[in-house]
Amino acid sequence: MKITITVFSFNGFQENTYILSDESNNCVIIDPGCYGREEQNEFLEYIRTNNLKPLALLSTHAHIDHVLGNSFVLRTFKLDYYLHKEDLTTLHSVENYAHVYGFQGYEPSSDPTHFLNHGDKLVFGGIELDVFFTPGHAPGHVVFYNAENKFVINGDVLFNGSFGRVDLPGGDIEILKKSIHEIMFQLPEDTVVHCGHGPATTIGAEKRSNYILQE
Repeated sequence: MKITITVFSFNGFQENTYILSDESNNCVIIDPGCYGREEQNEFLEYIRTNNLKPLALLSTHAHIDHVLGNSFVLRTFKLDYYLHKEDLTTLHSVENYAHVYGFQGYEPSSDPTHFLNHGDKLVFGGIELDVFFTPGHAPGHVVFYNAENKFVINGDVLFNGSFGRVDLPGGDIEILKKSIHEIMFQLPEDTVVHCGHGPATTIGAEKRSNYILQE
């Protein structure tokens, strides 16, 4: 089934928030970074205008820029929330440092209702996603892969010509390289990589030129 991918750039980190929707208007929300009334309204307006039916909230990981909108989304749509258990501490820590980045009004996210595991297959209406565990940027980082539509929502593992930072708590360059080489670079080269920041890329392009190969 065809899946439509809609991306928003939210908050001061210019984080990419994704909505995946199927032909029946079912949708899942991935990494909502919407913060403040204007961004929340933009996000909500898109869902209402397109008559979408949110079925779940998924997190690639729980750094602040990727969860700023969690509380708003969960409260608005009463959704199940999916996160890898190794990033639960990451999620809980956001409340302690949000003010440092100027997010004085941060509303802490509720805990996940489901923990993600490597090899899980998630099905929401016509949306099917394979879950792969890809730590290194964050201890509980995962990516969401759809073979039929040839894409992966990869959070902050790979970027167009770059890769996720490893200087935050739980980051590790060797673990990240292992995730990229053993998971990401095993996907077909024409797989479109939708990143947590910046433009999309492909697995093939990153295998040919990403400088993590030289790290």
